[in-house]
Amino acid sequence: MSTDTADAVPDLELIQSRIRDVADFPAPGILFKDITPLLNDRHALAATVSALAAPFRDAGVDHVIGLEARGFIFGAPVALELGAGFVPARKAGKLPSRTIGQAYDLEYGTATVEIHADALHPGSRVLIVDDVLATGGTGRAAVELVRRAGGTVVGFSVLMELAALQGREKLPDVEPHCLLSV
Repeated sequence: MSTDTADAVPDLELIQSRIRDVADFPAPGILFKDITPLLNDRHALAATVSALAAPFRDAGVDHVIGLEARGFIFGAPVALELGAGFVPARKAGKLPSRTIGQAYDLEYGTATVEIHADALHPGSRVLIVDDVLATGGTGRAAVELVRRAGGTVVGFSVLMELAALQGREKLPDVEPHCLLSV
């Protein structure tokens, strides 16, 4: 994927202007960050994909893992930008072939994220992509999955970090690249 913004400084104002705040969704007291206006604007989408990929252009990335579900939206075009393969990391039971999984904690229990067992090979250089870094649980699980598969995490790139939730504390061994901190 080639974009006009590939070598430009990312237009963070454009990107941020296309993220809509929705109060009380999905529950009262929650301020949801809606990215659908960003996805609907080809210039903002191209700028976002380019900016997510930019720090990793010379990192020799073999695979990009996109975390379900909005990480798929950004992960696949980032993989194209980097000349890499794309690996979907899905909720347990959603992939059709043999998988490896990693559990992580939620406020109310646990969840598991999985990739196909043959998605990565030993020595794979992997970039993890998602839309939001919140509490860090899914990101930590993805890092562990890559390592269990014999790969090396070269980065963790997200559109926005919810800084108050301190998710980066669960990633002390991976420096998150966050376009926006909200």
